[in-house]
Amino acid sequence: MPPRRDLQWVFLGPQGLRAGWGILLFAAIWFVLSIGAQWVLRPLVHWNPNAAVPPATGCIVELAQFIPAVIATWLLSIIERRPLLAYGFQGRARLLRFVFGLAWGFAAISGLVLALWKTGHLVLGRGSLGAGAALEDAAVWGVVFLLAGFFEESLFRGYVQFTLTRGIGFWWGALLFASMFGFMHRTNPGESPVGLASVVGVGLVFCLSLWYTGSLWWAVGFHAAWDWGQSYFYGTADSGMVAQGHLLQGHPVGSILWSGGTTGPEGSVLVIVALLLMALAMVLWWGRRVRSPFAGAAWKPLRQTRAQ
Repeated sequence: MPPRRDLQWVFLGPQGLRAGWGILLFAAIWFVLSIGAQWVLRPLVHWNPNAAVPPATGCIVELAQFIPAVIATWLLSIIERRPLLAYGFQGRARLLRFVFGLAWGFAAISGLVLALWKTGHLVLGRGSLGAGAALEDAAVWGVVFLLAGFFEESLFRGYVQFTLTRGIGFWWGALLFASMFGFMHRTNPGESPVGLASVVGVGLVFCLSLWYTGSLWWAVGFHAAWDWGQSYFYGTADSGMVAQGHLLQGHPVGSILWSGGTTGPEGSVLVIVALLLMALAMVLWWGRRVRSPFAGAAWKPLRQTRAQ
């Protein structure tokens, strides 16, 4: 038999559990738990994927994915002897970054919708909700998309991004999981190639915010507000998904390439312009003011001592 220390070398490095094993273990725990949660909650969910999604169903679906992600992160944090919030949710000014993310997210989707409306590629009308129902749905969809923001950022840019940073480098990890972020959206009804490209692009924008701040709070806020604005406030499709209950009603008009078609505004080529403008604004705002906490691991593994 090989010496015990040789076996340990396979699984453990100078920084503790090796990055590859950590990613595999995290993915396996999340996958098993999410499949189990879906099996348990399936009797409570009556949803036709080709029809509008009720807010209660959306909440159950997001919880069934988010809670397994939290458990997987918690178990890996115990193994690696790090705090649960160490993977993107620590640091200063968390509330401020979250609020700024909310503001940026709603402003960005509003600017995109305005551009589509002004160019005649989107028609906006009033929704059918009364005042009471509009407020109720606004709140419930707010919870749904907040859960979606926490879930997707935790899954794609939480533990895995921090672990790959010490394994292969920050931006290699960002490119890999932004691509996977887009790949997992491919089965959404009504999704398009431009829509998938925009999902990858926004994933990289979220990674850019993480690069500068070391935090996922801005990304969570932006993610939630963008989806809420697109699905509830403007009543358009969101990556091919349509919400049941919305304040306004948006209908795409003309060329799918410009209007986004069944994908929604983020399926329009104009979203590429919006993403580039956001990235430029972030570089101009943060680029000269802060030094990235990942500066020593942009394209190479981060070297640090094992957590105690």
